[in-house]
Amino acid sequence: MSDPGHQTVPRTALVTGAAGFIGYHVARRLLAEGWRVVGLDAVTDYYDVRLKRARLTELAAFEGFRAVEARLEEPGLLAGLMAEERPGTVIHLAAQAGVRYSLEAPRSYVEANLVGTFEVLDAARAHPPAHLLMASTSSVYGANTEMPYAETHKADTQLSFYAATKKANEAMAHAYAHLHGLPVTMFRFFTVYGPWGRPDMALFRFVRAIRAGEPINVYNHGRMRRDFTYIDDLVEALVRLIPLAPPPSGAAERAPPVPGDSLSPVAPWRVVNLGASAPVELGAFIDAVEAALGQPAERRLLPMQPGDVPATWADTTLARALVGEIPPTPLAEGIARFVDWYVARYEALGDAGER
Repeated sequence: MSDPGHQTVPRTALVTGAAGFIGYHVARRLLAEGWRVVGLDAVTDYYDVRLKRARLTELAAFEGFRAVEARLEEPGLLAGLMAEERPGTVIHLAAQAGVRYSLEAPRSYVEANLVGTFEVLDAARAHPPAHLLMASTSSVYGANTEMPYAETHKADTQLSFYAATKKANEAMAHAYAHLHGLPVTMFRFFTVYGPWGRPDMALFRFVRAIRAGEPINVYNHGRMRRDFTYIDDLVEALVRLIPLAPPPSGAAERAPPVPGDSLSPVAPWRVVNLGASAPVELGAFIDAVEAALGQPAERRLLPMQPGDVPATWADTTLARALVGEIPPTPLAEGIARFVDWYVARYEALGDAGER
C-alpha cells in the first residue's frame, strides 16, 4: 500500500455525493455523532438543483461540515483533497444514478461512475483510509431469478448500462483491494426511499402526481415487486459497518466463519446487501401512498420498461451477521414520513418538476 507513513484522522469522513439523497443522510448522521465530514458533490442538474442546495444548507448548519463542489472525474482533485484532509473513512456514494436515464445519456455514466470511481480508488491508493465504503446497487443482479438475492450469487447479466457501470465499480474496487491492500466494502442498495428523496424515484413521482390530480404511470401493470428500504434503516447499517473493514487476505481463514460471507479470498474486499428483505408488490406500495395522502390515484397501467427487472429481494444474512438486527421501518410509516416532508418542505421550494 502506498504512503506507509500516512496518518489518517479517525473521526473524519469524506462523503462523495453529499448533496444527494443517501449522501445527505449519511453525512447528517455522522455530523450528529460528532464526526468531521468533508462532503464532495458536483451539484449537477440531473434533477432539481434547489433540492441539492437545500440538503447542503441543512448540512452547513453543523460546525464540522466542509462542502467541496467539484466533479469526481477531475484528475487529481480527490487525491489532493485526501492528502489535505486525511480522512480515516471514505464513503463513496456519488454516481450518475437511474436505470431509465442510462438509456438516454450513457456517456454520463462512463464519466461519473467509471472515471469518477477510478479517481476515488486511485486517491485511496495514494492516501489510504482505514476503510473505503462504496455504493453499488441491487440492479447488478440483473436477470438473476434466484431469490432472495445473495452476495455470493453470480451477477453477470446486468440489464441496464447503469447496472453495468456499478458492477464494473465492484470489479475495479476488488482489483485495487488486491493490488494495494485497500480495505473495501461494497454496498448493494435496494430501492431506498424516504424524506429528501430523489424526484426521479417512484415514490416522489407518485406523490407529486396524485397531489396534482394527475395520473401515475404503473409499469408492468403493477406486478413488479421491490424490496423497499427506508433511508434511516440503510444509514444505520452503513454506519455500523464503518469500523468493520474487511481483514487482510488470509485472515478470514483464521477467523470464525461469518454466515453468507462474500469476503474475497485474495483481497480485503466484500460486498454486502442492504435491504429490508421484504419485497412489496407495486400495487400495494401505491395503496400505501394513497392512504398517506388521503387521495386516490388514477393508475395508468403500462408494460415493463427496458432495463427494469420484475422483482428485487435482498438476502440480508450477511448484513445481520456483521451489524446485528435492524428492525425495518414499516412501509406505511416510511411513506407517511416522506409525504410529511414533501408537503412541508419540498413544495415550499416551488416544485420545479422533474429534471
